[in-house]
Amino acid sequence: MLTQETRLGLTSAETSAVRDLLGREPNDLEWAIIDAEWSEHSSYKSSKALLRLFPTTGKRVVLGPGYDAGVVDVGGGYVATLHIESHNHPSAVDPYGGASTGIGGVLRDIISAGSRPIALLDILRFGDPEKSGHSRWLFRNVVRGIADYGNCVGIPTVAGDIEFDESFEKNCLVDVACIGIAKRGSITLGEAKHPGDVLMLVGGSTGRDGVGGAAFASKNLAKGPESDRTSVQVPDPFTKKLLLESLLEASRTGLIRAMKDLGGGGLSTCLSEVASKGGTGVDVELTRVLAREPGMTATEIMTSESQERMLLMLDSSGADPVVRILDKYEVQHSVIGKVTPTGAMVLRWNGEIVADLPAKVVAEAPLIPRESRRPSSIPQAISPTGASDVEDSLLTLLSSPNISSRRWVYEQYDHEVGLRTILKPGAADASLLRLPNGSMLAVKADGNSLQSSLDPRAGAAGCVSEACRNVIALGAEPIAMVDHLQFGDPSDPDVYWTFKESVEGIADYCRKLPVPVVGGKVSFYNEDASSKRAIKPSPIAMVVGLMPATDRPVRSALHGAGEQILILGETRPELGGSEFARRVLKKAGGAVPVPDASSDSRTFKVVRRLVRSGAASAVHDSSRGGLSVALAEMAIQGGTGLKVDIAKVPGENLSTIDALFSESHGRFAVTVGSRPKADEILGRSRVPYSYVGKTGGRAIQFAAGNRAVSKIGLDEAKDAWENTVPRLMQ
Repeated sequence: MLTQETRLGLTSAETSAVRDLLGREPNDLEWAIIDAEWSEHSSYKSSKALLRLFPTTGKRVVLGPGYDAGVVDVGGGYVATLHIESHNHPSAVDPYGGASTGIGGVLRDIISAGSRPIALLDILRFGDPEKSGHSRWLFRNVVRGIADYGNCVGIPTVAGDIEFDESFEKNCLVDVACIGIAKRGSITLGEAKHPGDVLMLVGGSTGRDGVGGAAFASKNLAKGPESDRTSVQVPDPFTKKLLLESLLEASRTGLIRAMKDLGGGGLSTCLSEVASKGGTGVDVELTRVLAREPGMTATEIMTSESQERMLLMLDSSGADPVVRILDKYEVQHSVIGKVTPTGAMVLRWNGEIVADLPAKVVAEAPLIPRESRRPSSIPQAISPTGASDVEDSLLTLLSSPNISSRRWVYEQYDHEVGLRTILKPGAADASLLRLPNGSMLAVKADGNSLQSSLDPRAGAAGCVSEACRNVIALGAEPIAMVDHLQFGDPSDPDVYWTFKESVEGIADYCRKLPVPVVGGKVSFYNEDASSKRAIKPSPIAMVVGLMPATDRPVRSALHGAGEQILILGETRPELGGSEFARRVLKKAGGAVPVPDASSDSRTFKVVRRLVRSGAASAVHDSSRGGLSVALAEMAIQGGTGLKVDIAKVPGENLSTIDALFSESHGRFAVTVGSRPKADEILGRSRVPYSYVGKTGGRAIQFAAGNRAVSKIGLDEAKDAWENTVPRLMQ
């Protein structure tokens, strides 16, 4: 019998529950299977109850949470599939391999739905690169791993988000998201519904890499990463490309009844979940699994997380055409068993039964009611007194690794392969993809761990608001989102309180906007075991927006001299958790910006009307660094200066610092070539707005009425913004 130490993911209460449910003592293999599926990574036993708060339905939602990918209708008989995954622990141990296999995993989730992956996003979190050589090493190799894998399989990486904070020094976060496209009637689900169907394992062979990966991801990182290296899978992008193309071709035959990838937990999770969801059982001969290494045991085969593997469910009388397609692409395949009506997961070794478990018992771990407690250590309010002058402050922010240009990253990615990318990274607030029906899909992901640590409810809602703003800035309408929620150890009441607040904040904002949550991921145990230091709460929102073929998207760069600058949305004295507070004041605390879904909804409609009418020539949302950074970025990207009167910024009782550096939500900077058309739209709205200045010249200038506040040459600002990351990574 396995020892308690070996059953890494199971508590004493859970081991007792297993014995009670089965009415007997499981054998070693059965314990390993349950350990994998009941791990936090696979079962969501600490989070599932709260995740039910999310709104998951809407006019375009075809399939919500609970499957490998969410599905939304994009019109013309097509659907988009969305999923987000993490590979945090593996990337902390092996940044290149961990990031690569993270991409591989999220691609399989999209393929599982019978859809073609068309775009990738990466959302990355590291320690302070200005202080830590270790964080620079992780950053460099994670980006290289994502680039090499994505480039090899021919899927463009088109958008993402990067943040640096000391709390990620030992626990980097590597999130990857994928967008797929398919005909509406071709979607497949991971459900074994038909007794008699054959179970075919296809793709890569099964090895010892990744054995116990789900349990590894469901505990705090050990003191030494070397001991965890065997839990990291080995990437194989060339096999993935063959697997992708063969399965998409095979899906078009209509003979694949169901399909599921082998991710966390390997065969243990895959077999139990397809049977449980389908209300059936499975009977599998483990010696038929194509093993890469000699002498593999049944436990190793069942818990291996070797990459590039998929499970197909096929009508036994119609499998031959699928086999011929797999053979054409030289993709390995083996029939390992069949679907049964028994509800049991029966595993054999040379015909002898070595495990016999109820599929639902394995797939449906008991939920854990966690205790939550508001932390007592949240920093209190800050004051903007003692700030340096505006010019120095703005240059400091433009050179902050959290704000400066990400060109060093995205230039390593092939973001044009596939010919679907209309707006590339850096061209606008979000990326834009061409769909087969002629319409366009805008995509962006955002998060803010500092604000989430100070006020997790407002911070989590704020990441949804920001992602929506980035999609809106193109003129697209947000139609759905997926989230990724990343925290420390959920058994810590302080940590669990931040998780609970984050979920409630996202749920409330999404209901009011409204935007449905069609999928997501929870990652706990992002905590260093030796120091007991957890990461800052790190919720992420990836939003997709739809844009008609007849519309023309706008970019964030200024178009030239002589245009009016318009600010939409109210600025409030909300410096708490701002980049200004962190970088200039060297203070982290304070009241953070609180998004207002009702106000945001009104502002979003106005921005879309300005874009679609042609009145707006450039749009940029205001987020990190406030309006000063948003306007400076527009000027740098367009090679044109501007002059703005901050006394005209919409808001009450604003100081100069508030007007320039507050990170209030719901705001946009817009340039207008023709005021009459814009005024007609603005006059019908209930949105605070003001014309604050004009474009032109070779400097970024701010004034307060007749008083000059600051003037920075465009070249100096550009150097600070564009060259920070390249200098750090030399």
